[in-house]
Amino acid sequence: MRKLSFAAALLAVTAAIPAFAQDDIPADAARAPDGTRAFGIDPYVAVLGGWEGFDRNPGHGIPATAINGGNKLDGGLVQGVVGVNVPLGPVFVGVEGNAAKGFSGDIDWQYGAAGRFGFRAGESGLFYGKVGYQWVNFARFGKDSPDFHAVTYGVGAEVGPKDIGLSGITGNAGVRFRFEVSTFGSADSFRPMAGAVLHF
Repeated sequence: MRKLSFAAALLAVTAAIPAFAQDDIPADAARAPDGTRAFGIDPYVAVLGGWEGFDRNPGHGIPATAINGGNKLDGGLVQGVVGVNVPLGPVFVGVEGNAAKGFSGDIDWQYGAAGRFGFRAGESGLFYGKVGYQWVNFARFGKDSPDFHAVTYGVGAEVGPKDIGLSGITGNAGVRFRFEVSTFGSADSFRPMAGAVLHF
């Protein structure tokens, strides 16, 4: 079920690409699609909210013990992100770190880092894939319980207000809205997240 959910999210992001791709090629080779410099450094911070549900899979560090008769661990999350993009014309690469706190359910803390790669579209849109490493601590096992960890990967998109039909600030120094979905280990979790990103 987690694999099907992640595959559906990947398909949705891929299907959205053509709608923005028509504006990908800048008229000025020194400018990116959003009108900012095509090459440089793009730091950002973000606040995201969402949920993650884990399959019980001891082969990838997920606790195998059933909790209250259940066979999975899940919970709501609030996450802070700090990162930097390096625009390379119509494409970009970047790296970011994250820390998340569970506010309901079984998850206590999460933290990790990931690399991102993708392309820029429209006035301020970004479509990307990400691969990294994540640590997870489950509140249900007590404050001294070990962290569980594995490779994480996902896909996502960022759009400025004008890209979704709203007036507002766009460009390199402004707010974008992020929507992403990621998974832990061998598709052992499903983690949709959404929130606001402030680019400097």
